Amino acid sequence: MNSLFSLPFTLQALLATLFTWSVTALGAALVVFTRKTRPTLMDAMLGFGAGVMLASSFWSLLAPSIEWAEQLQQLPWLVTCAGFLCGGSILMVGDAILSRCLRRKDTTDTHRRCWMLITSITLHNIPEGLAVGVAFGALTLASSEAAIIGAWMLAIGIGLQNFPEGAAVSLPLRREGASRGRAFFLGQLSGVVEPIAGVLGALLALTVQEVLPFMLSFAAGAMIAVVIAELVPESQRNPRKNLMTLATLAGFTVMMLLDVALG
Repeated sequence: MNSLFSLPFTLQALLATLFTWSVTALGAALVVFTRKTRPTLMDAMLGFGAGVMLASSFWSLLAPSIEWAEQLQQLPWLVTCAGFLCGGSILMVGDAILSRCLRRKDTTDTHRRCWMLITSITLHNIPEGLAVGVAFGALTLASSEAAIIGAWMLAIGIGLQNFPEGAAVSLPLRREGASRGRAFFLGQLSGVVEPIAGVLGALLALTVQEVLPFMLSFAAGAMIAVVIAELVPESQRNPRKNLMTLATLAGFTVMMLLDVALG
């Protein structure tokens, strides 16, 4: 573990986002090995991942954003609020544009839903990869063992909710007649953007320190928008709503304990 933590933070960002992509591929691989999944388990993983991401958005992104804004003699409330709102708003605008473009295509409702699912999950993976990359990039300026663990926990939380997302792409494609190989390929492809966004986020955080507070809060806003718009509603569709809520609370608590206890 110490050897992993001693690696350059840009390389750790790449490894962490490769991990999140591999979990997406693992979820997509369910289409190869099984015809059915356990919806309750998938939804609980989504809920747990949502809780981890919510906690990470504050302790790993927003709180450091405020601290860095103060150190750089910026207005913390202005920079953090602006970045947070921009991150969430851009994600919402992207979703709206995507939905409008797909509605214009001359495809069946079933195909449209499948492609909307693929593209929307791919779009949402970009800020997730960015959040991991920025979290690791910020460690170059101020690092500690607790901060490094927090960045890795953020990646683990994102990876957990990527597993059902990979299955959510590949399984519907299989039901619509795609071969297992094609369904798996498209399912894992939705997570390929995460390593790219992760490395870009880490490099940008390293080279332009002045925008680091904005980037941290931007990633937090985009990630919370994903949680509110996609992960929580999707998990709450399960009839066992109380269990899904407990899974989300458990994810938040685990991340909070790690951050507070180790910090």
